[in-house]
Amino acid sequence: MTRIFLLGIALLASQSLFARDTHGNVTVETLAKTSTSWNGAPLPPYAQGTPEVSVVKVTIPVGGTVAPHKHPYMNAAILLAGELRVVSEAGDEKILKAGEALVELVDTWHTGFNIGDVPVEIVVVYAGIAGEPVTVSKPAAE
Repeated sequence: MTRIFLLGIALLASQSLFARDTHGNVTVETLAKTSTSWNGAPLPPYAQGTPEVSVVKVTIPVGGTVAPHKHPYMNAAILLAGELRVVSEAGDEKILKAGEALVELVDTWHTGFNIGDVPVEIVVVYAGIAGEPVTVSKPAAE
């Protein structure tokens, strides 16, 4: 079911579908298309279960930090405003600027830092499973 949903999204985003627009004012720009996350790790197979898509807007204040966390399912994001530095527990790093897309790490601890002078606004789309969390906070060290 998840594959069918994602195939439908891909078809809606294809230029050939919008080429039929009679007004000629629709353009399609692919911001990300990949089989790997931002650090090059392959994306996992689609999860089994009842699919649940979540669209979430996250705002990080100037100087703010997102606590270490991981995502059990694939997700992709677009940064609407600000500048974001994402760092994995292994030390991989990505700088994201407004307008750029990000295919997030899956099942890997990471954190984010607002390194700009305006609040970060990022919209994330999660391809999860109903009833299961899309983000897991890292437990505090004991």
